[in-house]
Amino acid sequence: MKALKSILLCLAAGLVGLVVAGAGMASAQDVYKVNYFDNNGFTLASGLVAPDAKVRIDNPGLTYGNLCAMMYVFAADQQLAECCGCIETHNGLRKLSVRNDLTANPLTGRVPLMGVIKVISALPINGVCNPSTNVTPKPNLRVWVTHIQDFSVPGTSGEIVFPTTETESSDSSLGATELANLQAQCSFINILGSGAGICTCGTGD
Repeated sequence: MKALKSILLCLAAGLVGLVVAGAGMASAQDVYKVNYFDNNGFTLASGLVAPDAKVRIDNPGLTYGNLCAMMYVFAADQQLAECCGCIETHNGLRKLSVRNDLTANPLTGRVPLMGVIKVISALPINGVCNPSTNVTPKPNLRVWVTHIQDFSVPGTSGEIVFPTTETESSDSSLGATELANLQAQCSFINILGSGAGICTCGTGD
């Protein structure tokens, strides 16, 4: 496990150096959405499993054309677990399951209990959304994520409840180094994963 992580980091560092050299240091705005997930697949001793969280993505139509949601799902230990690119049509709504679409096929085989979901709003290249190379950020996808909070036992009924909340993903500046890092790590998942580490795009468009 540690050896794989070391290999990925070394390869990523080399590619990052090449990409950043020609990418400049300007930060792209309104293209980088960040959110979290928690209690993913959490199971109580009774066998009760926490509900599934959802990610919803909309293309409001600033470009009046298709965009890509480049998805990068990180486990809490900072390792990229899965990545994929999903087409987003103008005024379309895509819904993804955190459990079944974004974390069911991790590179290491270990499903993350919690982590971070990063989405880059980008242009399709020849109609294809490839999160591992030539990602061209373009505003302005909107992303929301539901969150499964820690369970509680309200009142005297004894019923176990997992409260669910929802937040819009935070807008963060996307620098050249981060953009290169995400592509590099996703590229090595494609090379080393033999199919593992590739997420799926849920339903809708």
